[in-house]
Amino acid sequence: MGKFLKIAFFFLIGILLIWWSLHQIPPQEWDKFTNALRTTKYWILAPVFIILTFSHFLRALRWRLIMEPLGYKPSLANTFLAVLIGYLANLAVPRLGEVLKCTLLSKYEKVPAEKIVGTIVAERAFDVLSLGIVFILALVLQFNVIEAGWNEFKTISANNTKGDDNHYLLFIVLGVLLLSAIFLVLFKNKLQKAINSIKHIFSGIWEGIISATKLKKHNLFFLYSFGIWFGYLIATYIGLYGTDGTGSSLATAISCLAFASIGMIITPGGIGAYALLMAMVLKLNGVSYTLGLANGTVQWFAQFIILLILGGASLILLPFINKKAS
Repeated sequence: MGKFLKIAFFFLIGILLIWWSLHQIPPQEWDKFTNALRTTKYWILAPVFIILTFSHFLRALRWRLIMEPLGYKPSLANTFLAVLIGYLANLAVPRLGEVLKCTLLSKYEKVPAEKIVGTIVAERAFDVLSLGIVFILALVLQFNVIEAGWNEFKTISANNTKGDDNHYLLFIVLGVLLLSAIFLVLFKNKLQKAINSIKHIFSGIWEGIISATKLKKHNLFFLYSFGIWFGYLIATYIGLYGTDGTGSSLATAISCLAFASIGMIITPGGIGAYALLMAMVLKLNGVSYTLGLANGTVQWFAQFIILLILGGASLILLPFINKKAS
């Protein structure tokens, strides 16, 4: 129930962001928003589909590369399909896909799931580093834009902050600490058993992380990583031309990718947050908020449909391929 409420909470945030972002459109510009959606160049989504599929394929290749030092080399087909199913699961439940694709690969390739989870942790750590590089590029190429956005954020925060909020926050923190202390006293024995189990799991995870430092093909690993994020960038850049009035420079696409990626983390599948952050970045680059929101909505929906199609097909193909092979 706790996990369900947590997921429901973040979905609710996504829905509220959609509601709030739509209500930021001036009444006189609703026709502009609906017309931008209606006149979307949907044919331009074809290259986006191909590029993103290739990026996911590179991710599968990179994952196999990290598993090699552990002594495992699963088939490329199973790895690629597991990656796509993982993306599909993440649309509904954040981070579920990471666990699910490890479980699937463990089932069909007979490799320890906890060690594969370690390789996922290593992958995600490098993705965070890659996203940091994208932010640095955005900061270098669009410093004035980022600075303007930060100043606007600080102004909004200052207007919405009240002095009493800090007192409420202090009481909440003290309450959480008190409840945690009571929990530790009451469930000490059960907690020790859980810690021992977690230690066993994390030993496997650590082994998977260490495997990333033992790669024999470092150049190939970096090439795959560059290809993944370059694919994301080009897909975003092409997507900007999907709606009238939003076509922009590669530098703008870098900023859009940086902040839209944060949107994908904030809510399940980026619902609400992705389009809103895209609209804000495009607004800072001279595009009207209305058109920016329309483009962000189209780009998010395109990615959603791509993962729905590829992930759904993978769910069918994965057991079929392995049944045929056996």
